[in-house]
Amino acid sequence: MELFEHTISQLHEQLKKRQISSLDITESLLKRIDQLDGILHTYITITPEGARKQAKEADQRVGTGQISPLTGIPLAVKDNISIVNTPTTCGSRILKNYIPPYDATVIQILRKEGAVFLGKTNMDEFAMGSSTENSFIGPTRNPWNRDYVAGGSSGGSATAVTASLCIAALGSDTGGSIRQPASHCGVVGLKPTYGLVSRFGLVAFASSLDQIGPITKDVRDCAMLLQAICGFDQHDSTSINTSVPHYMANLNKGIKGLKVGIPKEYFIEGTDKEVIETVESAIASLGSQGAELIHVSLPHTEYAIATYYIIAPSEASSNLARYDGVRYGLRSEDTDDLESMYTMTRAQGFGPEVMRRIMLGTYALSKGYYDAFFKKASQVRTLMINDFRQAFSKCHVLVTPVAPTPAFKIGEKIDDPLTMYLSDIFTVSPSLAGIPCISVPYGMSSNGLPIGVQIMGNYFDELTLIQAANVLEKTSDTSHHRPPF
Repeated sequence: MELFEHTISQLHEQLKKRQISSLDITESLLKRIDQLDGILHTYITITPEGARKQAKEADQRVGTGQISPLTGIPLAVKDNISIVNTPTTCGSRILKNYIPPYDATVIQILRKEGAVFLGKTNMDEFAMGSSTENSFIGPTRNPWNRDYVAGGSSGGSATAVTASLCIAALGSDTGGSIRQPASHCGVVGLKPTYGLVSRFGLVAFASSLDQIGPITKDVRDCAMLLQAICGFDQHDSTSINTSVPHYMANLNKGIKGLKVGIPKEYFIEGTDKEVIETVESAIASLGSQGAELIHVSLPHTEYAIATYYIIAPSEASSNLARYDGVRYGLRSEDTDDLESMYTMTRAQGFGPEVMRRIMLGTYALSKGYYDAFFKKASQVRTLMINDFRQAFSKCHVLVTPVAPTPAFKIGEKIDDPLTMYLSDIFTVSPSLAGIPCISVPYGMSSNGLPIGVQIMGNYFDELTLIQAANVLEKTSDTSHHRPPF
């Protein structure tokens, strides 16, 4: 087994015993990246010299006995998370040459842990998309079949983990951008409770929804990476000052007596038959492990897509107003006055999906329409939050599909925005509510593509979420499946 194939926990044990070095792991991955990244388009920026330097520093730490679970572990970082002196493009031409002067809080934390950063991964432009086809460098390809999408918007991070171009990765999730690509690529992806992980240094898309989270090869690694990055941050006004449990504590604890809710609104007509069968099999498996299965209802789920695609674009319209060609990023040279400079900069810098969402959001916030759109959507969001509170008064977790279909072909939906938006139908509700969710690989489609199962938890109850996910992972039949690479 090659070093690049191992998990965080496996490598940590070997590093602790000094059987290997961080530099060995890093060189193994850099060679792998050199072989495959040109095919899969996983990274936007690769930082080999920086990674080697960090690996050597990690080996020195290990030599003095200063080792934590992530010391010397090479990670990939989604390209909307700031790393000092490293290009952070958000997959957009408008930030193509932007180099941040500071680290995001999660990066500061991982530096202190002694982690190694291999580079910045591809993504849908400004995290707006469900397929990683909206990046200025082109689409990331699914390692299981290169004709298919990797999912989005964290498709680069999910593919990097799946194809072993990193040991684990950070992504961001606004309406499913960690969970959906994790499902399509057959890895584990967790969106934490809103406010658990600092957003400082994450380039804003929709500020009331965005969350950074881990994408990993298994649930144990997910718990280890989440443990490191979560916690209160005074630099983030939305960060919640709450106690953080030890997520490994219940990892191998059974789920006897755990109440598992099955929301009827998530098993709807139009969902792929193999997806439904996979989720039903997962639910039955949890039942066989001692969980109590309860049917629940989330009655406002049918309004989720409409609500999300008013709130998220509205916040995006506000957040992206700062890209004007004056302070940083692209500036159009084909102009004679200030107004045309603003117009041409944004026209040349933003891709069609970003412009579409800016226009949607600007319209929803405009005078005479605010009450009918943004205010109404915010009220419906409150009703959806109440739905989840009611459901969690009866059960500990909810189990649902992640996406209505397995990964689809590149180009299949890119010209049909509404169909693309419906890919998020099962992931936007928990994002609007701010609850934690995890995608666990569980089955394979008839054409050899992974299918994930989504587990949702109550606010700040990632401990139970990870416990249930670990049990589900152990009963999955996907562990023997490997992508063709």
